[in-house]
Amino acid sequence: MARADAQRNLDALVSAAKVEFAEHGVDVSIRAIAARAGVGTATLYRHFPQRSDLIAAVFRREIDACVEAAPELVADNPPDRALELWLQRYTEFVATKHGLAANLHSGEPAYSSLRTYFNDHLGPVLQDLLNAAEKAGSIRAGMEPIDLLGTVANLCIPPPGTDDPARAHRMVGLLLDGMRYQAGH
Repeated sequence: MARADAQRNLDALVSAAKVEFAEHGVDVSIRAIAARAGVGTATLYRHFPQRSDLIAAVFRREIDACVEAAPELVADNPPDRALELWLQRYTEFVATKHGLAANLHSGEPAYSSLRTYFNDHLGPVLQDLLNAAEKAGSIRAGMEPIDLLGTVANLCIPPPGTDDPARAHRMVGLLLDGMRYQAGH
């Protein structure tokens, strides 16, 4: 029973942190995360002794969710639509991580394995989606997954002085239109 409770608390904390990070950035109060999860701060610190441990856990969970979304998208959609929906899912992941990029490049040891985790998990999934869309003739050939992931991440950075939550999705839509231009030639 104690193990199940610990897992529930862990899941609640990571879910609460995801929401709080999206709404308030990664510097949000630890108390706010614990309160949203319905646990005390001692429970939060027992699972995540450092804020960086919690940020890394949220990041990994979001990567896993992007990976897990792909098979259903592929099963339910034509290749170009599956690619589009997956990239929009990834856009949501990137766009809601206010302040995460600065933290990930801080040299904090908790983040040291995240780049590899990101590349090893998202790269192959995106490569499969790209291969299927290329084979169907829906996009031009030759896109590298890591380049595309980075491009989407850059498109999610809002210009100074703007606060349009739909902008990143529009920009990724334009990118996809460009990938479709002269497909099959």
